[in-house]
Parts: sequence; C-alpha cells; structure tokens
Amino acid sequence: MSEPRATTYWDFIRVDDLIALQGGLADDETKLSNEEVLFITVHQVFELWFKLILRELRSARDLFQRERVAEQELSGVADRLARVTTIFRVATHHFEVVETLGTREYLEFRDKLMPASGFQSAQMRMMEILLGLEESERIPFGAEGSYMAALLEPDGSESPSMARVKAQLADTPTLKEAIDGWLYRTPIDGVGHDAPGADEHLQAFIERFLAAHGAESDASAQRAMSLTRNSADVARLRTMYAKERESLHAFLNPSEEEGGRRRARIRTAMLFIETYRDLPLLAWPREILSAVIALEQAFLVFRQRHARMVERVIGRRTGTGGSSGVQYLDDTALAYRIFRDLWAVRAILLKPSATPPIENPGFYGFRAGN
Repeated sequence: MSEPRATTYWDFIRVDDLIALQGGLADDETKLSNEEVLFITVHQVFELWFKLILRELRSARDLFQRERVAEQELSGVADRLARVTTIFRVATHHFEVVETLGTREYLEFRDKLMPASGFQSAQMRMMEILLGLEESERIPFGAEGSYMAALLEPDGSESPSMARVKAQLADTPTLKEAIDGWLYRTPIDGVGHDAPGADEHLQAFIERFLAAHGAESDASAQRAMSLTRNSADVARLRTMYAKERESLHAFLNPSEEEGGRRRARIRTAMLFIETYRDLPLLAWPREILSAVIALEQAFLVFRQRHARMVERVIGRRTGTGGSSGVQYLDDTALAYRIFRDLWAVRAILLKPSATPPIENPGFYGFRAGN
C-alpha cells in the first residue's frame, strides 16, 4: 500500500487552476493588456468574496429557523455576521484597485463587455435575495427591465447563473424572515408570544413606552421652542414633534397591510431588546441586532463606493448592459434597504433615565434557549 502523498500549498489552494482563469474571452492572458487582466482579476476576487458571504448568511439563517435558539449559539451567529461585514469592507477597498485604470485604457477593451454587465452577477442577486430584498422594491435594469431576463443566455435560453438565482429564490426563508420569526418569539415583559394574554401584555408595554416617549418628546419640544423667538419656527417645531409622535404610534401599531399584530410584536421585540440590553438574556440578542445593522451598512457603503468608482473611471456613460450606469447604481444604493424596521428603531429609543421600568426583570437571567 502506497503512502499518502504529502500535501503542498499549490495543490491545497489549487493555485495553477486559479491563476489560469484570467484570460477573459481570449482564454490567453498574454494577448490582453495589463489593464484588462486587472479588471478580470478584481471581479473574480469579488465573486470569491460573494461566495463566502453566501455561505455565512445561509449558516446564520439556518440557525434562526429553529423553534428555539439557545443564547450560547448567538455568539457564533454574531461572529458570522461580523465576518460578512468585514468581507464587505475589504471588498469595498478593492474598488481602489479598479480606479488605477485610466479612462482611455479602460475604453480600449470596454466594448468587449457589451452587452454584459456586473448586473449579471448571479451571486450579487443571490445575496440580495437571501438577505430578504423584496421583489417589489427592485429597480428595473436596462433594456431587459427584469433582473431575471438579464440572466438569460444570448439565445434566450436559461443560463447556469439564472438556475442558481432560481434555486436561491426557492431556498426560503430569507435571513430577514428567519430573524423576524426569532424576534416574534421574544418574550415581552417575560410573556412569550404563545402565552395566555400575550397580546394584552404586548399592548400594555407599547402603551407604557408610548407614554414615556410622549413625555420625553414634549419636554424636548418645549425646550426647542423656548430657544427660538420666531413664531414661524415655533409652529414648524410643534408640527415636527407632533408628526414624530404620530409616526411612533403608527410604527408600534401597524396596519394589517403592514403585518398587523405580528409586525407589531416583531418591532416591539427590537425596541425591547435595544432598550433593556443590559439584562443577561438580552445581551446577545442585542449584539445580533447590532451585527445586522453593521452588515447592511457595510453593504450599502459597498454599493455607494461602486457607484463612485464607476463615475470616476467612465463618468455617467450608459452602462455596457444598457442601464443608466452610475444613476442606476446610485438608485439601488439609496433604495435597496432590507432591515428598515431595525434602522427605524434608532429614532425612537429613549435615554436610560426616561425608559419605563421593565416588568418581571428576573425572567431575563441566563437561560438555555429563546
């Protein structure tokens, strides 16, 4: 029996296979300029980062699908989400490498790309889907309009990229849906979602918080109005604070179209975790919410940095795939928000001294599961 072959770095990483992939359409990089090889290489690196992100997001999503999530497992999820955030930040810096391309040098090979576009990155679409971007919020792209149509082969047949995106659409729930389910099960004032009188306890907490917020808002409004002698400013401030209170009431008492009582419990759970985060049972859930915010922020910054890179290299030309180019990138960076409720909670948190006291604080000692 022969002895096993010793492992080498180049075999383990498959270096030879990897560095043979930068030939582009010619499949021979010696026929390409340094600028074209750079362009291909950086985008291949992006796709490798996206692959890792998808693995981490699926792992986090799968844990939140469980009926009970043990607190000790949340630290691992926080680490995975933090890893995704770090990858986005590192990938964002890669745009600096692309910016070393001169405009004229890039134009030498840009026409080769038509009608291809980074919009056809299946893994980018898969990340959006897995995170939970709503189909109704997508911005039409180029001549095709639909992002799925852009993934067709030139002859109209289904491409491997389209097949992967379809598989991701079928792989439910999304991370947002899984986290929403976990938040829905969060006990409010020590009362679980399925306990007798759960809805009444939920509404009681909401009313207590609204009263505390109202008192704090009134005090802030009075102070703001006392610092201006302009009657028009006083009227404007009064209107702004009134709308702020109305917005909070609507946020914690959503309509049936927004999700009704289920959405109310999810939003209240976010607020509850952020407000009483110092209690042992809520410490790791709060870390999860912070990690989700950091992740989405990093993704948004990635999109915005992409737009600025494109504008710097080619200005506001029409995109190779027929899109509006930089304008499309700017629009998606502004509109593609997934965890909107979690961001909104930041606007209604209270300072510790104004926070209403929690009922049954002893419930939130360390426990085996949530």
